[in-house]
Amino acid sequence: MQSKLINSFFVLLMGLQAYAQQTFPENGVKDEQDGHYTLTNANIYVSPNQKLEKASLRIKKGKIVEVGVNITVPDDAVKLDMTGKTIYPSFIDLNTDYGMPTASAVGKAPKKKPQMLSNKKGAYHWNEALRSETRSDELFKVDDKKAKDWREVGFGTVLTYPMDGIARGASTLVLLGNERAHEMILKPQAAAHYAFHKGKSTQAYPGSLMGMIALLRQTYYDAQWYAKNKAEEGYNISLERWNALQNLPQIFTASGLNVFRADKLGDEMGVQYIFAGDTYQYRRMKAVKQTGAAFIVPINFPLPYDVSDPYEAQQLKLSDMKHWELAPTNPAALAKAGLVFTLTTYKLKKKADFLKNLRIAYQHGLSEKDVLSALTTTPARLLKISDKLGTLEKGKLANFIVTSGNILSEKAVIYHNWIKGKPYVIKPIPQVDIRATYELKIGKNRYKLEVKGSEDKPSMHLIAPKRNRSKEKKTSTSTAIKFTLKNGTISFAFVPKKDSTKKVQDTYRLSGRVRNGKWSGRATDPNGNWINWTAKRVDTFETKPLPLPKQVDTKTLGKVFYPFVGYGYTREAKPKAETVLIQNATVWTGEEEGNLAETDVLIKEGKIVKIAKDLKAEEGATVVEASTKHLTAGIIDEHAHICISYGVNEATQESSAEVRIGDVINSEDINVYRQLAGGVTMAQLLHGSANPIGGQSAIVKFRWGKLPEQMKFEQAKGFIKFALGENVKQSNWGAQYSIRFPQTRMGVEQVYENYFTRAREYGEARKKLGDRLRRDLDLEAVLEILNKERFITCHSYVQSEITMLMRVAERYNFRLNTFTHILEGYKIAGKLKKHGAGASTFSDWWAYKYEVMDAIPYNAKILDDMGIVVAINSDNPEMGRRLNQEAAKGVKYGGMTDEAAWNMVSLNPAKLLQIDNYVGSIKVGKQADLVLWSAHPLSVYARAEKTFVDGICYYDWKEDQLKRLDIQKERARLVQKMLGLKEAGKPTQPVVHSHNIHYHCGNTGLNQVDFLQGLDK
Repeated sequence: MQSKLINSFFVLLMGLQAYAQQTFPENGVKDEQDGHYTLTNANIYVSPNQKLEKASLRIKKGKIVEVGVNITVPDDAVKLDMTGKTIYPSFIDLNTDYGMPTASAVGKAPKKKPQMLSNKKGAYHWNEALRSETRSDELFKVDDKKAKDWREVGFGTVLTYPMDGIARGASTLVLLGNERAHEMILKPQAAAHYAFHKGKSTQAYPGSLMGMIALLRQTYYDAQWYAKNKAEEGYNISLERWNALQNLPQIFTASGLNVFRADKLGDEMGVQYIFAGDTYQYRRMKAVKQTGAAFIVPINFPLPYDVSDPYEAQQLKLSDMKHWELAPTNPAALAKAGLVFTLTTYKLKKKADFLKNLRIAYQHGLSEKDVLSALTTTPARLLKISDKLGTLEKGKLANFIVTSGNILSEKAVIYHNWIKGKPYVIKPIPQVDIRATYELKIGKNRYKLEVKGSEDKPSMHLIAPKRNRSKEKKTSTSTAIKFTLKNGTISFAFVPKKDSTKKVQDTYRLSGRVRNGKWSGRATDPNGNWINWTAKRVDTFETKPLPLPKQVDTKTLGKVFYPFVGYGYTREAKPKAETVLIQNATVWTGEEEGNLAETDVLIKEGKIVKIAKDLKAEEGATVVEASTKHLTAGIIDEHAHICISYGVNEATQESSAEVRIGDVINSEDINVYRQLAGGVTMAQLLHGSANPIGGQSAIVKFRWGKLPEQMKFEQAKGFIKFALGENVKQSNWGAQYSIRFPQTRMGVEQVYENYFTRAREYGEARKKLGDRLRRDLDLEAVLEILNKERFITCHSYVQSEITMLMRVAERYNFRLNTFTHILEGYKIAGKLKKHGAGASTFSDWWAYKYEVMDAIPYNAKILDDMGIVVAINSDNPEMGRRLNQEAAKGVKYGGMTDEAAWNMVSLNPAKLLQIDNYVGSIKVGKQADLVLWSAHPLSVYARAEKTFVDGICYYDWKEDQLKRLDIQKERARLVQKMLGLKEAGKPTQPVVHSHNIHYHCGNTGLNQVDFLQGLDK
């Protein structure tokens, strides 16, 4: 009866307020309910660290009044018996868009033409992807249908905001009840939000990830300046709100390497972000911990793939296969590392999968305490609302769930979700627990009834003795009986003894009341006579705690690779710096000594320390016998576009000098490993050639397995990409691209004149005004060129434009460092020599577009003969790993010496990058970037057998063969595991075909496919 009362009472209360809101008029009699309840005899998790058994929880007016054991129930409180039930603080989700309107563009984009300026009308930021003025509390609407999805999996509170734009404004913390919006808003402005995603912005800029980072960086500086100089700027709603939000928790949606990119930006600006968005932290746990950040972690663990078709399965990346297996270990890895994290429903296709995946995380090592902390106390602490939520303590909001047992059990059921003291029935609590053994008396006959199963889904069986001729062994039969239990009334029917000769069996039909372990009522026998019946409990049902899921032995899972691809290293196998003696090699020094036969080279602590014959090995040194082999300095690619994430061009403005390739290095690009296999140890990663003034380049060493910042060459100087020709004036982009300046080669020259003039004036103003002048990162980079602190690598083809840019530079008193491509360089070799520019060219590319019609394969030789420093570059990942063969073409076409040709891919690019004091040749004191070749390095038959960077062997041909076998075995193991799950009837997902984007100079925001598909939302 008590349970019946509870459920009936809740139905009534679902339509009532917990207490009246005085500011809102009511049409009718006001109901002044104060919501005074005492839930008794429950197992209560006051906090993740404190569990009370057979305890009580008293609430009133939406708050907790008292919690503990032996609490006195006041006369005016409704007493609810929760014997056998468990009560938890309700969960908190910190990454949702609940109750938010659907994102839409702020204006209509022009048809088939780029939109240069914001469509947003009003005193807002110039870029419509920055929406710091957004206030989620003003947009929030209660949506009970969607709230129900969260309530059903235990959530009572969510942080919500529109997931649109790069700066997304302020989120609001709301309760998941169905009352008026103002009653559900708990914290109107709870956190500030950011993401690397433009959302519905139709404005062209930014068109790349590096553009987004640059925009955020500039906005931080703009906001700081605006706070002190409002009078000069005028009122700016977006910057005003940006500054107002800085005291709130700062939450950044980012995944994978983007976490480290955002963290670096935060460090630069003095901001500590909380990161939301992915399940990848386990891949770089040490680096993740070093961010010092808290994480909001989804548990959208991928389904196994359907790999039944071997050809389909071959298209599946090993990293995707391994992520399927290891993703469930991510929460436990975070906990083991001591990081602060919460769990979210974000990225789940169905909210109903949350508890299932939560239990999977538990199976993979996440403790019960850490589960509860991640869903209750941690999110409350991160949002500074621990005084209201997170635990079941006096004075806090009455937000809790009532379950049938441990929430981590697969058999656990959530019955109620109380929000602000108001009960929401997810599933009715069973009216009475009828599980037991009964003696059934019906007329003169007696039977045995057993009721087992779970409390909410009991099952009934009739136990009848079975005749046994031996009389030595008692046996019985068990017959399942269907029954109905409703409002304390039970009804069922049974056949006491089946008669195989009858088509219609003799059936008893019973109906009666259930009271205190005794059932009684009336029944009809097979003849239709009414008789009395009773069922008396003779043996109690032994209730046991709900079983927890079986733990997975994580030692049987695959290991994490660094980077997370097939050719990565395990933690144990990571290469380390060693003392290495390479004996009896033909050493290509690249210096005046030329090539040295049968010579030894000793490398130690990352440096070349000795070059001589017959060197003795030091104790503990690794000796490499190199007879018949050739040792060279590592190849340096002066012009590459590999290992860049989400766009090689910020193609949307005539100058993008503010963007930095160094912000978007992709250390997990398999092309890094492939370059090492081709003997390449360094490269300059360049912005593309979509605009006259491109972005700042990054000079990197191919330290395979390291993070992006660790790949950067420490002694590198600042370089920037400029461009001339068809690309920058958009003549090869299509007719719709006639908006952005410049559109002619004359306009290209005017861009340079304009920016150099403005940069010079900007520099003079900074000297006078200091911090009173707004920092302009675009002009600062151009000013560095004038100050000879940054050097230009210029994409070029036609002699007239090359000459033009040299004249412009001379007017502003600096020189062009390098003209890259420069396929008409041979026509103006004398001018180049006089100006002092170097050349980085292709070996024999020609006729692939109109402006290279005059290219010749003797270009490099002619320039070299003029005393110009010439390098051969790749501009292509496949050519990059064959630069030794590209260099050999200088011998074929120009009759160059082997040593001169080789220097074009080693010492000369080092000179162009102004790092030849450190790398580029084999000389005592230089860094040990070396390649051991199986044959003459200019031969098509030569194979890089070992490639050293900083004295560390990052590529070994023999180990590569073993890695290929390991990859095959790992793939086969995972395939068999997935096949087994499919055979067992588990759901699967189809194989996803994906490929890496290979960038080149001309990739614009229009065809940066991975930018459109892969960025964080």
